[in-house]
Amino acid sequence: MATSTTPTEQPGYALLIAAEPPVRHPLAVAAMLPHLAAIPPARLVGTPYASAVQLANPDDPNTVLTAIRTAAAVEGPLLVYVAGHLVLDHRQHRLHLALARTTARTVRYTAFPWHWLVSELQHRAPGTTTVVVDLAADTDVWQARVQREQTLDGPYTLYGTVQLQDRRHRPSPSYTHALAYILRTAPARPTPDDLHRQAARAAVLEEAATLWLGPAPANPTPPAAGPLAVDIPAPIPGPAQPATPSPAAAETDPHRAISQASQAGRHAEAAAIAAAWEQAALRQHGPTSPEVAHWIEARAVIALEEGAPDRACELWLRGSVIRLTAGQPETHPDVVAAVDRAHYAWHHVTDPGKARELGTELSTLRTQVPGKSGAREDVQRRLANLSRALLP
Repeated sequence: MATSTTPTEQPGYALLIAAEPPVRHPLAVAAMLPHLAAIPPARLVGTPYASAVQLANPDDPNTVLTAIRTAAAVEGPLLVYVAGHLVLDHRQHRLHLALARTTARTVRYTAFPWHWLVSELQHRAPGTTTVVVDLAADTDVWQARVQREQTLDGPYTLYGTVQLQDRRHRPSPSYTHALAYILRTAPARPTPDDLHRQAARAAVLEEAATLWLGPAPANPTPPAAGPLAVDIPAPIPGPAQPATPSPAAAETDPHRAISQASQAGRHAEAAAIAAAWEQAALRQHGPTSPEVAHWIEARAVIALEEGAPDRACELWLRGSVIRLTAGQPETHPDVVAAVDRAHYAWHHVTDPGKARELGTELSTLRTQVPGKSGAREDVQRRLANLSRALLP
């Protein structure tokens, strides 16, 4: 005798759509799609079993419609992720998602009407559909959204963000980056509300040019990355820490947000905040800059507190290499601290194969940054022991 299954027991489905129209400064969502697609579908959807389909840079509205129609037919939980640019059809005054061939004059023919998405999902069982968006909007669409003349609401739970794009504001897919990082690293998948709140806290977006969808972030979005004046407290001896900022300044300090999240055991959220600021530093200062190294090292601290010394060691090694590449001398306190902390974490890596792999890189760095007396010999001694232990 067949038994019925509840919607949560049925296989889930994820549809990931990201499109970049031919504009001067597109929201770089297509590059972020592989980060989401690499996450196991079951973790994306939040069900034991799921499958996923991605549409990267589609150029035909009917192709998108067919994919959504297929997704809507799934009886189990459904996640639809949509990223790109919102545009307005000025004749019918309806929102569209710009596709790969969409221009200002061809919106009606080459963009995907948002009301098609709403129509296809309206017949699904209540509570089974989640839509997550990471969108940019020009001034016309922004004003229509602010004045509630146009909405993205529908027969689904909606989360995400819409960022203003004009001459002064260039949006980034920081929300998607944070979302993917949390899903990939969190010990357990957060609830949709918590996932959105954590991603919203971690995303580096301009608060005045951002509309949040779904539950508002618990804390305001931090401002764009600036000088890095405060270091994260390290769990191992290091250089003297700068003075703690005043309470007012601390409210917008990402280091405080990271520290609070990490101390509360929300390590994935803390790491996502650091990763988002790392992306901002990458855009502002380039890949081989002390600013980028700083946020990589922040993630190393979080990894060590989380109990992942191998990841912490790897991140500190990467930070020290970036600092050396950026031109900081081998005797610079930040370079020395990064290598010393990598060395500390390495001694807590218990897997012999991983320890030998990381130790080999650490040994190379110790030729440039010898550290305290006996540090190089310590690495060589442990590497020799690991090699003997790994012999057949």
